[in-house]
Amino acid sequence: MDHSHGHHHTEPTTAHQHATHAAPPAADGHNSHAAHGHDHHAMVGDFKKRFYATLALTIPVLLLSPMIQHWLGVDWSFPGSKWLLFVLSSVIFVYGGWPFLKGLAEELKNRNPGMMTLIGFAISVAYIYSAATVFGLEGMDFFWELATLILIMLLGHWIEMTSVAGASRELELLVKLMPSTAHLVHGDHIMEVGTGSLKKDDVILIKPGEKVAADGLVTEGESAVNESMLTGESRPVEKHGGDKVIAGSINGNGALHVQVTHNSAESYLSQVIQLVNDAQRSKSRTQLLADKAARWLTLIAIVAGLVTFAAWYFSGSTLAFAIERMVTVIVICCPHALGLAIPLVVAKSTALAARHGLLIRNRTAFENARKITTLVFDKTGTLTVGQFTVARYGALDKNFSDDDILRLAYSLEQSSEHPIATGIVQKVKEMGLTAEKAANVTAITGKGITATVNGQAISVVSPNALPSQPVEIRAGETLVYVQQNDAVIGYIALSDQLRPESADAVRTLREQHIKTVLLTGDNKIVGESVSKTLGMDQYFAEVLPHQKLEKIAELQKAGEYVAMTGDGVNDAPALAKADVGIAVGSGSDVAAETADIVLVNSNPKDVVNLVLFGKATYRKMIQNLAWATGYNIVALPLAAGVLSGMGILLSPAAGAVLMSVSTVVVAINAGMLKIRD
Repeated sequence: MDHSHGHHHTEPTTAHQHATHAAPPAADGHNSHAAHGHDHHAMVGDFKKRFYATLALTIPVLLLSPMIQHWLGVDWSFPGSKWLLFVLSSVIFVYGGWPFLKGLAEELKNRNPGMMTLIGFAISVAYIYSAATVFGLEGMDFFWELATLILIMLLGHWIEMTSVAGASRELELLVKLMPSTAHLVHGDHIMEVGTGSLKKDDVILIKPGEKVAADGLVTEGESAVNESMLTGESRPVEKHGGDKVIAGSINGNGALHVQVTHNSAESYLSQVIQLVNDAQRSKSRTQLLADKAARWLTLIAIVAGLVTFAAWYFSGSTLAFAIERMVTVIVICCPHALGLAIPLVVAKSTALAARHGLLIRNRTAFENARKITTLVFDKTGTLTVGQFTVARYGALDKNFSDDDILRLAYSLEQSSEHPIATGIVQKVKEMGLTAEKAANVTAITGKGITATVNGQAISVVSPNALPSQPVEIRAGETLVYVQQNDAVIGYIALSDQLRPESADAVRTLREQHIKTVLLTGDNKIVGESVSKTLGMDQYFAEVLPHQKLEKIAELQKAGEYVAMTGDGVNDAPALAKADVGIAVGSGSDVAAETADIVLVNSNPKDVVNLVLFGKATYRKMIQNLAWATGYNIVALPLAAGVLSGMGILLSPAAGAVLMSVSTVVVAINAGMLKIRD
């Protein structure tokens, strides 16, 4: 990263400042469950209740059906048995079939026919025809087929709703992380208050083992805090005075006093929940394609059903047989698996990613991770630890001592959170030097920082701000110069350690045939050293913010599909320009705003995980789409009775079983999505 100064906040914020603890969205974006935001747990209970009631009624319906009695070689008919069969079947049709009939009415009202239209139409035709036979129409009823069809459809929906609720469960786990009460420090006593009532600058007590109730800064106490559910970082993080803590993380065995920095609606966790909610609802191109396919399949099902009916009826089959074939075709053709193929994967992947510190703001960009051919890395804080230590320093003007140079730099840098500034501040504190008073402190993006000290214009600048280099740069060092009235008076050299995970990340990307490029505002010697050590394909050093954007554009012109990883204000234009912009979480708000994906940790391993997870997610979607469409291609002709000459004929209930199985396969496949660590 260039030596641009400013206050860099660690929590990536999103555009959705006023996040609410909404219930997870409906993961099934298709039109079977008309509105978003259904409570899937309530729907699971409803389908379960209807299933058991229908099961209890289906047993006597089967025993009273003439067809079943004929197969069993028994005759259990008695006066009124026909009417009892009709009453029991009517109850099954109305009570068991109610979700489908209601869905049919909703879809027709919205002029958006879909899966419920098909099921509602199929069971209505079966019921009306069978009821007509009771009242004198020639033919055999198929009340038992109707009962088993509704029974299996209810079971299928019950299983499906359980899967959908499961896919949103990761999000609910995030919601549950937020404690409902907090210990507010009020003078010398402590009050129990609701988390929602906390305001900025309130001080709260976090007892050992408790969840942190709000984002804030530690004002008193020391402890190790477990942030794994929020950032994916498995090791507890040591917290001391001045350190930031995130709401929802779990305190270790020390008590902490925390000054609240955000109210609960603006907390990091609330924003993550809102982000996941939005991403689960937003539709990528893949999902729009699936929705379109599901709509077409609905039309095909209705047309295929009517054609099947006409073909059988006009070729001399009975009305009952022709209707049975039509019902089976319509049921088996339900685009249910197709409608769920993408939303289930979306719900699972977005929430799972959030729990591993990968925040997806743009679904299409995330799915496009599979296309990345070049990954551009900013250096500081991403490939390196981002913790600079002063290696050497000195005066270049005999009017100043070496320590004067350090003290002047400290005067300017003490309010900055930039890693270079932190390194200088750390060194000065160790040495016990005192600062001069600095006025009019101004950051010059990509160049450095300037201020007035004792009436003189003092600036700390990176080497690329100077026409020539007074000091030779050593490998692995980052150099800054201290100037007085534009004359160089001294230098400070700092070194930054490479992250242990960086080499592994670059190696994995090479195995995935993805080129790695280093883009840094640092000097050529550092750029070349880092690039060679890690085995990267290319490096660009001494790059100013506007040039970063140009380098991305050059790579794109050369036919590369570019992902950019960076933090800091100076990376924002490049992040926006890249095909996939990845902001690392220690970066600034602007970087998080312009990025497609935000990584909570600045760990290069997470960048690799993101790319691999994007590929895995897309693969799951394609597998689900292939299964959902392939199953229909095979099952539809069987339902229509193409192989009836060979004795292969599916009943409506068998069709419903196949349809339910296809949905369950899609749900299980989505549920197997994992992030590799």
